[in-house]
Amino acid sequence: MKIVVLGAGRVGGPCAIDLAKEPQFDVTVVDRDTETLGKISNHPHLHTVEQDLANPANVSAIVNNFDFVLNAVPGFMGYRTFEAVIKAGKNIVDIAFFPEDPFQLQKLAAKKGVIAVMDCGVAPGMSNVLVAHAAAQMDNALEATIFVGGLPLVRQWPWEYKAVFSPIDVIEEYTRPARLVENGKLVVKPALTELELRDFRGIGTLEAFNSDGLRTLANTMKIPNMKEKTLRYPGHVERMQLLRHTGFFSQKEIKVNGKSIRPIDLTAKLLFPQWEMNKDDRDLTIMQVQVIGMKNGKKISHTFDLLDLFDETTNTHSMARTTGYTATVIARMIAAGLYNRTGLSVPEYIGQDARAVDFLLKGLEERGVIYKEGIQEIA
Repeated sequence: MKIVVLGAGRVGGPCAIDLAKEPQFDVTVVDRDTETLGKISNHPHLHTVEQDLANPANVSAIVNNFDFVLNAVPGFMGYRTFEAVIKAGKNIVDIAFFPEDPFQLQKLAAKKGVIAVMDCGVAPGMSNVLVAHAAAQMDNALEATIFVGGLPLVRQWPWEYKAVFSPIDVIEEYTRPARLVENGKLVVKPALTELELRDFRGIGTLEAFNSDGLRTLANTMKIPNMKEKTLRYPGHVERMQLLRHTGFFSQKEIKVNGKSIRPIDLTAKLLFPQWEMNKDDRDLTIMQVQVIGMKNGKKISHTFDLLDLFDETTNTHSMARTTGYTATVIARMIAAGLYNRTGLSVPEYIGQDARAVDFLLKGLEERGVIYKEGIQEIA
C-alpha cells in the first residue's frame, strides 16, 4: 500500500516514521519546508517530496499517485485539504482539526465511496472513541466529561507553557467559543471560562477551563450533559484572559504609525518563539475521560486515564505520540479491513465497534501509549 502523509511537522513527521516501519507500506511525506523534511529524510524506507499543500490543486495532483492519505497539515488548511483528497477518491485519516463543519463533506465522501475518518488524534480523537465506547456499554449514559492537556515537563515563567502542536491552533483554543451540552441542549460559552482546579496523580494540581473540544460529539452522541476542559498549569489562564481582554488576540486591523496590522499577528510573532518546543524540551500529555450512566439499575462511572511522557528512546514528543499514533493505528485498522465504513466517519463511530476499540487500544499500548480503564459503582 502506497501511503502519503501530508505535512512533516511535529505530528506528521512521527506519523510517517511510524508507518514506514511496516514492510507492507510504501510511505512518502510531503511538506513545503525543506528544513522540516530534512529532519526525517534520512529515515529508512521513507520518501520525501517538497510541495506547497496550501493549494488544493497541488494536493489533488499528489494524492492521485497513492492508495491512502494521512492528513497532518495545520488546522487552517485542513478542510480544503481534506476535501481535495475526498474529491480525488482516496481513503483518508485526518488529524488537521479544522474548525469548519465536517458534515458538509458527508455527501461527497459517500458519493466517492471513500473511507474518510476525521479528528484522529488524542482529543478530539481518542476522547470521542472512549466516550462512545463507554456509553455503548451502558443502558443510559447521563454525563461525559473530558479533561485534557499537553504541557511541558518543566514549568518556566511567565507562560509555563510550550506549544505541543501548531501555536496558531493554541490561540484558537483561547478564542473560539466552547460548545457544551447541558440538560440535552447545546450551550455556547466563552473559552477560558468556568475555571476550576483539579488534582491528577503523578502531576499535581492543574487548572481546567472550557474549550471547544466536543467537536462532533455534540451532534452524534445523545448524552444529556457533555463538556471538554483543557488543562494548564495554574496561572496560565489568567495571563491568556488578560491578553484576550486587552485585544491581543483580535483579528480586526488597527492603525499603528499609519500602518494596518492585526493584533493577533503581532501577538503570534512575539509569543511563538517563547512557546516553541526546543530540542531539549520535554512534554507530557494528560487526559481523563469519564462517562457516568445507568447499567442494570445501578449508576456507574466508566473512566479512562492517560499520562504519557516524552519518549527518550525515539526522541518523540508526547503530543506527537498520543496524537500521531492514534492516526497511524487507525490507518492500520483500515488497511487490515477491520474498519470499512465508507463516507465521512467521526471517531465515535469507531468507538461503537468493540473490536475496533480493542485493536486501537492494543496498537497504542504497543507504542507505549497506555489508557488505564476503570469502572466503579456510584452510591
